[in-house]
Amino acid sequence: MSLKVNLSTLAQLRSVAFNLLVIGAGCLLIGLAVNGILLTHHFVGGGIVGLAMLVYYLAPVCSVALFSILLNIPVFVVGWRLVGHRFFFYSLAGAMILAASLKWVVVPVPVDDKILSAILAGIITGAGMGLIMRSMGSVGGVSILSVVLRHRWSVRPGTTAMAFNVLVLLGAAYTASLDEALYTFIYLFVSAKVTDVVVTGLSQRKAVFIISPQWKSISQGILQGLGRGATVIPAKGAFTGGEQTMLYTVVSMQNIGRLKELVRAVDPHAFVVLSDTLEVMGRGIGNQPLS
Repeated sequence: MSLKVNLSTLAQLRSVAFNLLVIGAGCLLIGLAVNGILLTHHFVGGGIVGLAMLVYYLAPVCSVALFSILLNIPVFVVGWRLVGHRFFFYSLAGAMILAASLKWVVVPVPVDDKILSAILAGIITGAGMGLIMRSMGSVGGVSILSVVLRHRWSVRPGTTAMAFNVLVLLGAAYTASLDEALYTFIYLFVSAKVTDVVVTGLSQRKAVFIISPQWKSISQGILQGLGRGATVIPAKGAFTGGEQTMLYTVVSMQNIGRLKELVRAVDPHAFVVLSDTLEVMGRGIGNQPLS
């Protein structure tokens, strides 16, 4: 019994250490992008850090790191009762680590062109945010606010982040110029795309629906030719009322071409729908973030 308890405690400690390490690595990258590129070119970041930068540009009485801490305080106070305790404490640790990175990670990045700087900053920040999102926490700010708004008023997290960043862009246009706001937009766009790649991985999966009278032959091809599973779903045509069979499967991007060739060879008139997946969990085909 004691051995089981010790193993469980050890696993929990390893999980905590791993998540803090991932959050710390992400924060270091964000600190590098902010101090090495964004502040140098008078760009603005996203989220609470972006708001802290706007306040810093208007009233440089203290550092961006201290402004980010001050702006995060009311967010954490509101979020204390509305988010999970594990997520809350990881996010609190993340906010502190991020503030430390903003204060002490000062490495000049020798890129003079503003467009290239915006792109590079977006890549670095996106990689950092992606790492943080693969952990069990966040760096506070908009992440906590998104959970609170979804809990109280069912506002989608993406809507909250977009609205916040729109306000940041408007603030950038007001404090600097429209040019700086557009460079900031490029930075935010690249950052969002890189974050998606890091979170979901390069091995994005596709969900595929196939309706065909030759469903048995197609399903055998999927099982034997692609080495993937498939689900057989009974269906009925809305117009004809006829009974049909639909296949559902999830395949990697590398197998999409082979799947199309298989379906065309068996039934050129098959009805096929491919859709993106956000996250897939399961042995052999999953691409879920780290837990």
